[in-house]
Amino acid sequence: MKTDKQFRVEHDSIGERTLPRDVYYGVQSLRASENFHITGLTMHPEIVNSIAEIKKASAIANYEIGLLDKKVADAIVEACGEIAAGKLHDAFIVDPIQGGAGTSLNMNANEVIANRAIELLGGEKGDYSLVNPNDHVNCGQSTNDVFPSAGKMAVLKLLIKAQIQLERLYDALTQKAAEFDDVIKMGRTQLQDAVPIRLGQEFRAYREAVRRDIARLERAQDEMRCLNLGGTAIGTGINADEMYLRRVVPTLSKVSGLRLVQAFDLIDATQNLDGFVAVSGAVKTCAVNLSKMCNDLRLLSSGPRCGLGEINLPPKQNGSSIMPGKVNPVIPEVVNQVAFNIMGNDLTITMAAEAGQLELNAFEPIIFWNLTHAVEFLTYAVNTLTDNCVSGITANRERCKAMVDGSVGVITALTPHLGYEAAANIAKEAIRTGASVEDLIVSKGVLDRPTLEKILDPYSMTTPGISAKELLER
Repeated sequence: MKTDKQFRVEHDSIGERTLPRDVYYGVQSLRASENFHITGLTMHPEIVNSIAEIKKASAIANYEIGLLDKKVADAIVEACGEIAAGKLHDAFIVDPIQGGAGTSLNMNANEVIANRAIELLGGEKGDYSLVNPNDHVNCGQSTNDVFPSAGKMAVLKLLIKAQIQLERLYDALTQKAAEFDDVIKMGRTQLQDAVPIRLGQEFRAYREAVRRDIARLERAQDEMRCLNLGGTAIGTGINADEMYLRRVVPTLSKVSGLRLVQAFDLIDATQNLDGFVAVSGAVKTCAVNLSKMCNDLRLLSSGPRCGLGEINLPPKQNGSSIMPGKVNPVIPEVVNQVAFNIMGNDLTITMAAEAGQLELNAFEPIIFWNLTHAVEFLTYAVNTLTDNCVSGITANRERCKAMVDGSVGVITALTPHLGYEAAANIAKEAIRTGASVEDLIVSKGVLDRPTLEKILDPYSMTTPGISAKELLER
């Protein structure tokens, strides 16, 4: 190793490269950063934190079985702890989308950890005789078990955060369902008047969809707890001591605070990435439900005078640079866009998982890039939907009542009493003339008004059964 005041020279199997003297990354990180300038961004922080936790757990396990000197192990553990706490992330310079199945990130981590450990031991960065990136930091490991394990841990951490936000949304929808339970409005199918429904019932339906999404994300978390760590290159565990193999995942659980398990079949867990597809599917399904709900919120709040106008969304910002007073449903709109992006990410993840060959899938980087951002964007979207929209929704009670009163949809409740054809004829006449269903029935002498009012009791039309069934039993 040659040094001067500003630079140091490192070598790998390809040759020598000059690096700034004080950087924590090494020659392999430098080559990767030059090869893969794709996004212009860096790896997701949770992946960096997770790989540091893996390296820490590995160092502990290797020391316990006698494969690492205590001073070296302690220095590695301390360096990893700093990274997991958010330090030195600027030294992770490789692009998130990279060739080599994640080798670039793994070596970036090995070099940063080694150089920080060297520094802690009083040496100079690049003096790998003290702490070697491969021989010490990567002991008993391969990119092929480290990288997917870090990806799973990162996604697991993000899923836990997403679930917290979904539970907040569930609570907000529950509150609105109770608040709006007495608001009778028209239900619609295919954007046409259907039958009455309570606004609270609509919000309960949104809540139930969110409840199912929470359950799916809980199951998705279990998919991410199963690691192939210890399998090394292709799952056979070559170069991983048997005692290390038994210790590393339990140690990692303690280090990370996560409930993790080692895969029963490490070869299968190294080859196959269906778990990520399942998680992406759960996230996509949640995005679909949220987007549908936001479609409804935009429709129900449309107006203020020429739309449905049954609910009011909290005004968050001016809606137009040219139309004074216009306020747009900006929060549902941003959630829609997040949902569209998640759906696209899901397709990429699916294709990348399918494209694996034989003992390894080389496309994990694009899977982790898309999945971590999908979960993270979902989390942010749900947070803003809860705080900036759902919690502040109010009902236009008078508007809802007026639309029920003016609708022909109530005729459905009369069908058991009049027959389908007679009810259909009254409905057509009401639409043609603009007269109310009630007035037509009374004027024609079909039913008297007290009987009609009993059948068309708004609340009874929103519950199971035949309205005023007792009249049919006479």
